[in-house]
Amino acid sequence: MSAKVKPNADCLVEVSWEVCNKVGGIYTVLISKAAQLVNYYRDNYYLVGPFFTDKAKGEFQEEVPPDDWKGIFNALETEGIKCHYGKWLIEGEPAVILIDFINLWGQADAIKGALWDSFRIDSLGAGYDFTEPVVWGWAVGKLLEQLAKSNSERKIVAQFHEWLSGAGLIYLKRQQVPVATVFTTHATLLGRTLANSNVPLYAELKNLNAYAEAYEHHVADKHQMETVLAHESNVFSTVSAITGLEAEYLLGKKPDIILPNGLDLAKFPTFEEAAIKHNIERTRIREFIIYYFFPYYTFDITETLLYFTVGRYEMHNKGIDCFIQSLAALNEQLKKEGSRKTVVAFIWVPTQIRGIKPEIIEAREGYRDIKDSLEEVIEELKENILDSLMAGETVTQGNLFSHDKEFLRELKRKVMKIKRKGIPPICTHDLIDPNDAIIKMCEGMGLLNREEDRVKIIYYPLYLTSSDGLLNLSYYESITGAHLGVFASFYEPWGYTPLETAALGVASVTSDLSGFGRYLQDEVKDKNEPGIFVLKRLNKTDAEVVNNLTSILHTYAGYSRRERIENKIQARKLAALCDWQVLVDNYIQAHNQALERAYGG
Repeated sequence: MSAKVKPNADCLVEVSWEVCNKVGGIYTVLISKAAQLVNYYRDNYYLVGPFFTDKAKGEFQEEVPPDDWKGIFNALETEGIKCHYGKWLIEGEPAVILIDFINLWGQADAIKGALWDSFRIDSLGAGYDFTEPVVWGWAVGKLLEQLAKSNSERKIVAQFHEWLSGAGLIYLKRQQVPVATVFTTHATLLGRTLANSNVPLYAELKNLNAYAEAYEHHVADKHQMETVLAHESNVFSTVSAITGLEAEYLLGKKPDIILPNGLDLAKFPTFEEAAIKHNIERTRIREFIIYYFFPYYTFDITETLLYFTVGRYEMHNKGIDCFIQSLAALNEQLKKEGSRKTVVAFIWVPTQIRGIKPEIIEAREGYRDIKDSLEEVIEELKENILDSLMAGETVTQGNLFSHDKEFLRELKRKVMKIKRKGIPPICTHDLIDPNDAIIKMCEGMGLLNREEDRVKIIYYPLYLTSSDGLLNLSYYESITGAHLGVFASFYEPWGYTPLETAALGVASVTSDLSGFGRYLQDEVKDKNEPGIFVLKRLNKTDAEVVNNLTSILHTYAGYSRRERIENKIQARKLAALCDWQVLVDNYIQAHNQALERAYGG
């Protein structure tokens, strides 16, 4: 352990609804930094989550609890709370306690009553999505209470992620349990809700009545819980400065400390390895592009750049709308310039599908048939080329296929069989929604995949896996094969995707409204090859944003191969700034600060 900050706590308990329960981005935060916290706290680091049999399978290895936990678990069992102790099967193998809280459901109304009585959290009309984590969180509070009782000399810090775990912190405050607390919000609930509702969040932030807005948008229970947690924790933290700004106005509290998210860079390829992987995955993507477009028309695949965006289907929040508008402007610009470059832009955004378009399946099978036919004669072709060269002859079609003229005719017939009229589809699949917003916007902006278009669109509405039935590339493989990732987010408390993209040695665009973008903006300022471009969105109109993004996309399209490589190198260097080996010290500082406030000194 090369610790720059020494932890002062005797025990750290990290509480999250996503421990052994993958739901969203917090899961990535937990699993990527766990090994670092194990390095600091050794056997005194515990993660606490909910027990769901199906979710725990393959992630959780149950074990006999140590003696000092047995008494605690026995005491809780008398209250209907069953604890499962074991290891999380991730790097560092941290100790985990998963709580089965089903027998506590009968107390749900009493728990919500306590939230109102002590902190005026109005959850009378709360639904299952509020009640379930609150009942579990209450059980977590009881667990921590028993832990504190078992050894009154031990200084304990409990870190709670998001409002979903917050009932545990509230229980500790209500019962005056001597445990230091850190509350971390990864996004304000109300901020995300308002952004999803197309409210100009940052322009209106200072003028919003958060209390009234929460009721109007039916999130009062969660918002009030979040507000109480920000004020009642010993240390309140957010994952980024932009989320801290939201918290200041929506929760009425500035964060005491910022805890940026990181990655375990040791899990990612070196730049040299990434370069090799890029060539492999790019070849696989090019093959897909050939049977997607070439039945209709052809273009120079070696002069083709691969842009992409990936994420949840949030047109405005994720900047998908700006990406499409900028691609349309780029298309017109490249056509006007008579550019030889083609940009194929992937939109990897999952939605409900009926199935792969039949014409794509037919083209793929036809392409594979042609490829298989060539594989059968490849050795003969090599021999014919070698023979011609050694004999001083010019290599021609005639001497390549000297023994089998029919083979070449058959090959041409197979090629003709997959040829089609019309234009390639925008989307790879037939969708459930006939009015899909992404397709409608592409069509409305003139991104139609015509032969003359320099920007081609492939809307790929699936989660990327190595067995999705079409591209068959994993999330990381897909990113690795591309040239530029574009994440022009309007609302992004952190933004793991551009960081992961950089860690894979691929250049990307993020925005100054994302936590990651703001964290990096000084590092990339005035750089010729920034590696990660930070798009200015704060206090900018949509038109200004689209113009600026178009300029970035156009600049990148004009780069030479050497300039693209320089950007890839710089992107990988920037990713190293967000290695957990560097960033985990912020967590230790938060824990130590909470101890000082809770215990004094």
